[in-house]
This record gives sequence, C-alpha cells and structure tokens, in this order.
Amino acid sequence: MDLNFSKSTDSEHKVKIDPILVSAFWSSVKAPAGGKAKFKIQTAFVGNNAPVKVSGKSENGVNLGTINGKIQNNLFRGKFDIPEDMEIGDQVYYEVSFPKNGLDGESERIPVVPIVRVNNMRWSASEARRGDRLTLTAFVDGVRDNEELVVTIYEYDRDDVHDKITELSTIVNDGRIEIEWEYQYYEDTDEIPTQEELNEYGGSYNPPEYFFTVKVEDEEFGLNQESEILKFKDNIEIEVIDENDEPLSNANYTIILADGIQKTGTLDENGSVLLEDIPPGKYEVSFPSLDKQGGKP
Repeated sequence: MDLNFSKSTDSEHKVKIDPILVSAFWSSVKAPAGGKAKFKIQTAFVGNNAPVKVSGKSENGVNLGTINGKIQNNLFRGKFDIPEDMEIGDQVYYEVSFPKNGLDGESERIPVVPIVRVNNMRWSASEARRGDRLTLTAFVDGVRDNEELVVTIYEYDRDDVHDKITELSTIVNDGRIEIEWEYQYYEDTDEIPTQEELNEYGGSYNPPEYFFTVKVEDEEFGLNQESEILKFKDNIEIEVIDENDEPLSNANYTIILADGIQKTGTLDENGSVLLEDIPPGKYEVSFPSLDKQGGKP
C-alpha cells in the first residue's frame, strides 16, 4: 500500500484517504460439499462498524447465500455452507461490497470437493504396557489413496491441556489408515499423584491416558477423543532379602497401590513377586507377619 504525501510542515493540511479492500480470500483451498468454506476479508480505512455484504456464488450458478456484517479492526470473517449435492469440481467464489464506502471486490475461485470424514478411530487395545506395539486405525472418506496424513498422539488431560507425545506420518490406502506405535513411558512414575496425595484436594487418581488425532490439511479430527482413551498399565517386581542376605520366602505382604487400592499376597520361595497390570505411580508395601515378630527385611 503506497501512501505518499508532499506537504509543507508549517501549515495545516487536509488529506483524503480512500478506503481500500486489501484482500478477499478463502481460508482453505477447497470447498467441501456438505461442509463449510471459511473466508477472511481485510480492509484499510473503511472504519470500524462499516457495513459489509458478502454474497457466495459458483461458476455453475449455485447461490450460497448472503452474509451481512460489520468490519472490526479492518477484518471480517465468515463461512458459507456448501450444499451436499453441489457438483464436484464446480468453482465457488464470493463478491464483497461496502455500501457506505463505495467499495467492492471479488475472491478467488476454489473447487468443490468431497467432504473429508475421519471415523471409526481405534486403538488395537484399551491398555498399554511398556514395549507394547499398538496399531492405530481409522477410516478416511474424501481423501485420495496414497495421500500422506499426520497422526498425532496426545497424553490426555482432564483440563483439556493435552500434551503432544509424537507425530507419525501415514498414507491412505483403500480409504483407510493403519500405523503402528511402540508404547514407552519416559517420565518418572513417582511424579504421578497418588490417591492419598489427591485426597487433600478432593481429587481422584488418574493414570497417564492417551488419544490420537488425524490431520487432513488444516483440519484435525479426533480432538474430542473419538479414538477413545488408551490407559497405561505398569508392573511391580518385589524381591526381599533379610539382614543375612537370605530371601524372605513365603512371607505375606500388603501393598497399597497408587490408586489407593490395597492388595495382599505371598512372596514365593525366592522372596519375590511380580505384580502385573497395576496402576502406575508410587506404592507402599509392608509385611504384617514381620511387624508382629519385630523382624525386618
């Protein structure tokens, strides 16, 4: 935008600045049939609350309707509903006018394409242990075979502040994607709040949980956990020896897990036990029989 003025500095001057339509463009390069096409209009010097009229059309004569609004901070955003029965390949555009500014213009054309839908997003299991290889699948409509998509795995947060774990590239094959991921937990499980610690705040224990999304161009599918939640399950291996370095064979134990659940059991002849598929986090273990006898491991 070139604004050039040549005036003296020792007197007052009046300068008329004409309103300008800086740009009228679509936010996407495609208009999905049955979906929405967003647009953005940028102006200069039309003034806040200046009325604007936007009329959507297509090369084949389809009327997308008219949107009336007001400019704020030189911007106006909106979207048109693209009829589901529009001909694929038709070109849509919009005309924009500013009735009080004597200004008008037209957007570029974008093609009507089949709407993209991602559904049936699934993990191959509902729980994961360290080293498990999981398969992530989803059906994808409206995307050509061999097109590359991005799968993002998030750690779920109840406050919706989800942490991105990793991004994986995959391609569409016969309207479907399938990709493998090896689960690992790299954080310290001691940092996972236990039920005992959360009781002070009225909270409840929550193990690390995950969901995934599929990104097609600028749209990310699955942000509402449509893939369902994958839960992390851990293992505990306990081995106990006495003060003489002998295994504490067949001793009874009590363990309080991170979720507050208490379990009891007996060590084997080697003084050990493996507890599988338990909630990750800190735990407390005691040996009641030793306490009664005044002994210690």
